[in-house]
Amino acid sequence: MTARRTAAGIVVLGFAPLALAGLAAAPAAAHGSMTDPVSRVAACFAEGPENPRSAACKAAVAAGGTQALYDWNGLNIANAAGKHQQLIPDGKLCSAGNDKYKGLDLARGDWPSSEMTAGNRTFRYKGTAPHRGSFELYITKDGYDPGKPLAWSDLEEKPFLTVTDPKLVNGDYVFTGIVPNRSGRHLIYSVWQRSDSPEAFYTCSDVVFGRDNGSTGGAAPAASAPTDEELADGADKSSVEHDGHGDNDAGTGAEVTEAASDTASADRPEDSAYANAPEAKGAAGPAEEREQQPAGGQENLAETGGSAATSYLAIGGSATLAFGAALLFGTARRRAVPSGRHSR
Repeated sequence: MTARRTAAGIVVLGFAPLALAGLAAAPAAAHGSMTDPVSRVAACFAEGPENPRSAACKAAVAAGGTQALYDWNGLNIANAAGKHQQLIPDGKLCSAGNDKYKGLDLARGDWPSSEMTAGNRTFRYKGTAPHRGSFELYITKDGYDPGKPLAWSDLEEKPFLTVTDPKLVNGDYVFTGIVPNRSGRHLIYSVWQRSDSPEAFYTCSDVVFGRDNGSTGGAAPAASAPTDEELADGADKSSVEHDGHGDNDAGTGAEVTEAASDTASADRPEDSAYANAPEAKGAAGPAEEREQQPAGGQENLAETGGSAATSYLAIGGSATLAFGAALLFGTARRRAVPSGRHSR
């Protein structure tokens, strides 16, 4: 075998692990939405995307079409990395700045709503592609006006509930928290920031404490979460796979999103769920130990496989192999050229 053929074989072997590492590095996608209290998008999906019953859901379809409802579990930003307030402008919190979901940003007081009381409360979040991460729930301040576009300043500065890696029960993340005291119509805003990826998901859930004093034209209808049968029936019209991203990531909002403004949230601390996650920071200790002892000591957690850091290490190692192989190829080629002749 000639030196050139030997070097070529080395190059092939060097690039093979690089290709495999590239596949391993592609992040698996998480999807889901709040179902108790039910999110706007899930409540409108439950009414039927093609012919919703409530005036608010009809208006949402008129503004943004039906695909947003079929893609109820894909309201995300792929590269959020905790920069939620920088990436999502005021007035577009419920759509997370994604034009496909713009109907969810309509400022009106008759969105289907869930009854809410202050004190201990169990929350449920449907996870159609579960992964590790943190949930943060915010509530609107006293004096919230649903007839005005929702702004970050309408939410309390700090979440009333933060939970990391909650239990997954029958396809739902289930966690409990203490709801602040409020009266009338309000909104609960959730942020699900993955810890194995910069991807984050967002929901708006309309709730009513006691009497509904924020609706127009009478009390708004009660919101219902979609049943498993309804979710299955609508899955074939979804552009979002229920176990990961669909073919059209841009259609689901899974694209790189530029920050709305460098100073958009200068007066408010940034959400740091991703930045503080062990996987993001490269926490010390064996990966196996971290898998067995997740934050909070929760059990029955959704497994996610390797972390983002693992993928980057795989890419770096394979890139080194490929670079070394290229050097060997050049060296072998020079050796193969007879003395006194120059290679071309």
